[in-house]
Amino acid sequence: MAESMQGLKRTHRCGELSVANVGETVTIMGWVQKNRNKGGLVFTDVRDRSGIIQVVCEEGTTDAAIIEKAASLRAEYVVAVVGKVEKRSGAVNDKIATGEIEVIPSELRVLSESQTPPFPIEENSKTKEDIRLKYRYLDLRRPDLQRNLRMKSQVMTLTRQFFSDEGFLEVETPMLGKTTPEGARDYLVPSRIHPGSFYGLPQSPQLYKQLLMCSGVDRYIQIARCFRDEDLRADRQPEFTQIDMELSFVDVDDVIEVNEKYLKKLFKEVLDVDVQLPIQRMTWQEAMNRYGSDKPDLRFGMELKDVSDVVKDCGFAVFTGALENGGSVRGINAKGQGSMPRKKIDKLTAFVKDYGAKGLAYVALQEDGTVKSSFAKFMTDEQMDALVKAMEGEPGDLLLFAADKNKVVWDSLGALRVELAKQLELLDKNEYRFVWITEFPLLEWSEEQNRFVAMHHPFTMPMEEDIQYIESDPGRVRAKAYDIVLNGNEIGGGSVRIFQDDIQEMMFKALGFTKEQAYSQFGFLLDAFKYGVPPHAGLAYGLDRLVMLMAKQDSIRDVIAFPKIKDASCLMTEAPTPASEKQLEELSLAVAVEENEEETTEE
Repeated sequence: MAESMQGLKRTHRCGELSVANVGETVTIMGWVQKNRNKGGLVFTDVRDRSGIIQVVCEEGTTDAAIIEKAASLRAEYVVAVVGKVEKRSGAVNDKIATGEIEVIPSELRVLSESQTPPFPIEENSKTKEDIRLKYRYLDLRRPDLQRNLRMKSQVMTLTRQFFSDEGFLEVETPMLGKTTPEGARDYLVPSRIHPGSFYGLPQSPQLYKQLLMCSGVDRYIQIARCFRDEDLRADRQPEFTQIDMELSFVDVDDVIEVNEKYLKKLFKEVLDVDVQLPIQRMTWQEAMNRYGSDKPDLRFGMELKDVSDVVKDCGFAVFTGALENGGSVRGINAKGQGSMPRKKIDKLTAFVKDYGAKGLAYVALQEDGTVKSSFAKFMTDEQMDALVKAMEGEPGDLLLFAADKNKVVWDSLGALRVELAKQLELLDKNEYRFVWITEFPLLEWSEEQNRFVAMHHPFTMPMEEDIQYIESDPGRVRAKAYDIVLNGNEIGGGSVRIFQDDIQEMMFKALGFTKEQAYSQFGFLLDAFKYGVPPHAGLAYGLDRLVMLMAKQDSIRDVIAFPKIKDASCLMTEAPTPASEKQLEELSLAVAVEENEEETTEE
């Protein structure tokens, strides 16, 4: 039978009590973590978001009615306890902050009872994620998720404070906007008042933040919700949060400088980690050549080596064929892995096929100086020696090679390098290695669209010295774009924006837009640019990914209170669900149902 808390006022959270409170009478409220009845002696652990405190009822010191009530408590009952803080009579528990003290109750109320929860509320739960997400309100009671939410809140508070002190104004931008088909797929919201017309939910506040610069806001910041209707990967969510900013009258270095200050403050205050400034910078080209990735993980070596020149005259057709097609041959040296079983090498070969590679060539250097290789018979001894030397191979090493178009070689070896580091346990979550990647290509060729597409978005400023190539050699043009990368994750990215008409027109032309198409999509921005636009630049962080790395979690779902699963549905609320006939009618919508639709189940 539930009781009322009337007449009681909580004085402390459970985890806030310490030896300093010994002798005081306190009132705590929370959930029963566990209850142990030793016959005339009842130990109850009470938990709230701050931690756990032990409440002890003992014959002779505690009223018999309270002991009886305490004995009836079950896990997740909500209780209020009034009692005296005392030093523990039994053994000290050094696993919890309140391990030296206990509360001896003079009053105990059961504020609400609980059914047996579907899984234990404990740290590092072994329960399957889909069950935890179905009962997310219980899952969130677990101390590890509570810590994640607390850290995220702290990051958001510090972010607002820091940028406010730097002269940024927080401005909200609309959720219901115009649908613009650049980038990912928009979520559409039907309009009841304008039948057949739709709003698009923002994939990012990009156009609005540039308009705010035209409006003279000077420096803008927003912790912005963004929506993308994409096929989800493990670490993607259909809705996510950005720390979004834009600055006027700045160039690349100004944006980088204020953000380095921000990262230094954030990591110091939240984690007590000292970020060394300035943060290392690396051009996109160097990152691809050395790490096969524009988000390189610098916590370990195993860099890519271009051995095209060394093998160009060998008899191995896989290598020479790739070079004849304008590609390259590159390799990585997995130190000390020369004795890796063939089966494991085959697994790595299957792994790189996901990245477009046709296979992996290998050279295993045995401790006794002999060489096992998948292609030795096509090479002279001198050629093999030269290749091993170019790779800095030593006895006991495993050399792995890919040969194909540059993009395929980079993608596959870049991913293989990280996969090997995981298998060899080279990744330390306590180490934070930042790097700025700069000078991205402005455009990349899309095979499926058979045209150049913007690598970031159509408003990215080319580097001044490359503007001359926009028409003659678009692939050569570098952008004033920059990403901030942490431990192999892109946590933020941005660019200097185009603010001159003529450059913007060249850009649209390079992307294959006619003037009319550009106007139909971005007319309001292009019109605004006719009335005096300041040079401006911006950057946005993925807040969820940043907090995930700070909290040393493996999935962004662990730092989002109510995440969606891979098919973009919510297991707890069962969203999305069909709308009622009445709702559809009001929106002038009809749903097309496919004939003989068969239910498909997916793991």
